[in-house]
Amino acid sequence: MKAVIADDEPHLAQYLRDKLARLWPELQIVAVVDSGPAAVAAIAAHAPDIAFLDIRMPGATGLQVAESAGRMRVVFVTAYDQYALDAFERDAVDYLLKPVTDERLGRTIEKLKRSAGTPAAELTPLLAQLSQHLAGRSNGRQLRWIRASTRSAGEDITQQIAVADVLYFQADDKYTCVFARDGKDIAEWLIRVPLSELAEQLDPDDFAQIHRSVIVNMNVVNATRRDLTGKLYVRIRDHTRELPVARQYVHLFRQM
Repeated sequence: MKAVIADDEPHLAQYLRDKLARLWPELQIVAVVDSGPAAVAAIAAHAPDIAFLDIRMPGATGLQVAESAGRMRVVFVTAYDQYALDAFERDAVDYLLKPVTDERLGRTIEKLKRSAGTPAAELTPLLAQLSQHLAGRSNGRQLRWIRASTRSAGEDITQQIAVADVLYFQADDKYTCVFARDGKDIAEWLIRVPLSELAEQLDPDDFAQIHRSVIVNMNVVNATRRDLTGKLYVRIRDHTRELPVARQYVHLFRQM
């Protein structure tokens, strides 16, 4: 069987390729690409049996690439939280959560081997459901858990974080930093979900955007401060850092 890997982060693509080579040596990786258009071109050129597609890529998303995949088996490679992933366990079309573990990849390989040569009709409804979840429109439910990654002692660690434990989210280039309670400490984690998508999934009674790059848990705000220029800052309980409030969000704190 032949496969294509598409991920705009080269080290993660290589990480997945190395694991596949070790766990499924019979699988032939015919192309590793870093964008949606390159994935479409590789699929057209090599006619692979399987495509491992990142959700967010330049030029076209993994969803868009998969829609034109025909009968090819598709595995989504995502960094999205468990809330979005729970609905998508399927025998023929699967997902992998970054960072990929040997155990999880092994289960995916078994699914792919079992589904070889079977119809891919279930791909279309799966794509529709995944699109709805990623847009934060899943039957009005709010995000309750987040899967985030960090690196410790040379190992990739994935943590499931309760949204109630989050102090605030802060955009950082293509990632979002999650500052949350970890026992008695406050830890920083990374997720590959844009702040705009998080805003649609968070409970508006608890979380508010206070800056174009910051969403804060209003339950942990315990004070505000204005500097000499009149700029407003919020202070987070048990946290030394102050967060700036953009002018259009100052009205949220008029009673404080």
